[in-house]
Amino acid sequence: MDHRPKKRFGQNFLHDRSVVDRIMAAADLQKTDQVLEIGPGLGALTDRMLPLVDRLHVMELDRDLIDGLNARQASNLCVHSGDALRMDWDEVLGAGPVKLVANLPYNISSQVLFKLLDHRQLFARAVLMFQKEVGDRICAPPGNRDYGILSVFCQLWFDVRRVVTVPPGAFNPPPKVTSAVLAFEPLAQPRVPVTDEAFFRRVVKGAFAQRRKTLRNTLTSAGFGFDGLEQAMADIGIDSGRRGETLSLDEFARLAAALGKHLSH
Repeated sequence: MDHRPKKRFGQNFLHDRSVVDRIMAAADLQKTDQVLEIGPGLGALTDRMLPLVDRLHVMELDRDLIDGLNARQASNLCVHSGDALRMDWDEVLGAGPVKLVANLPYNISSQVLFKLLDHRQLFARAVLMFQKEVGDRICAPPGNRDYGILSVFCQLWFDVRRVVTVPPGAFNPPPKVTSAVLAFEPLAQPRVPVTDEAFFRRVVKGAFAQRRKTLRNTLTSAGFGFDGLEQAMADIGIDSGRRGETLSLDEFARLAAALGKHLSH
């Protein structure tokens, strides 16, 4: 198909077969699987997956690519035209389980990740392409300069591993950055106990809102009262002079639980 990649859609079409092979191996597709692909583009992954699975849902925003997808006339291919971030995934996918396999457009990759987190009960596995810097943030441990909100939220609910690093030449057009494929295996329970996820997220986002500042300053700026914050941190033995990037998942969970007792939210 003759299609000029569109910068506004973040289109970099994967053409390297060895990378596709690595993605397929990580996805471990079975004949009974339902799969979701976001941004199928010219179909490098689509065409490999179609013969292998029971049903393949693809979400594509570029109307110029929809005809090419529909032209495949595969009975197990469901083409959804529109913005994946605006679609109702529960309605489109049903009860699951589903595997999410995609070369994500860079400009929506983080938003897709948050959507995956919010709909994690639907998914048995995810194998996703990111800009390498985003992948580094997702996998980073506490104390690492890349450790942040994505690290905490993803590692709370998934085992995450690197599948392959992908050079620019694997795409057309070549992006200006290196990419990375990550595999996400959902956990049956959060890695550490979290009773109020919405409040936990608020605490984590507040802790990283101003990375160079201490927890005392950044959480106070995020709306947590100073006295309650100091008391909560004293109760669990965390120094309020630390920075958010030094806290482990367990410490964030204990901090959120303690703050929840001391502050109204």
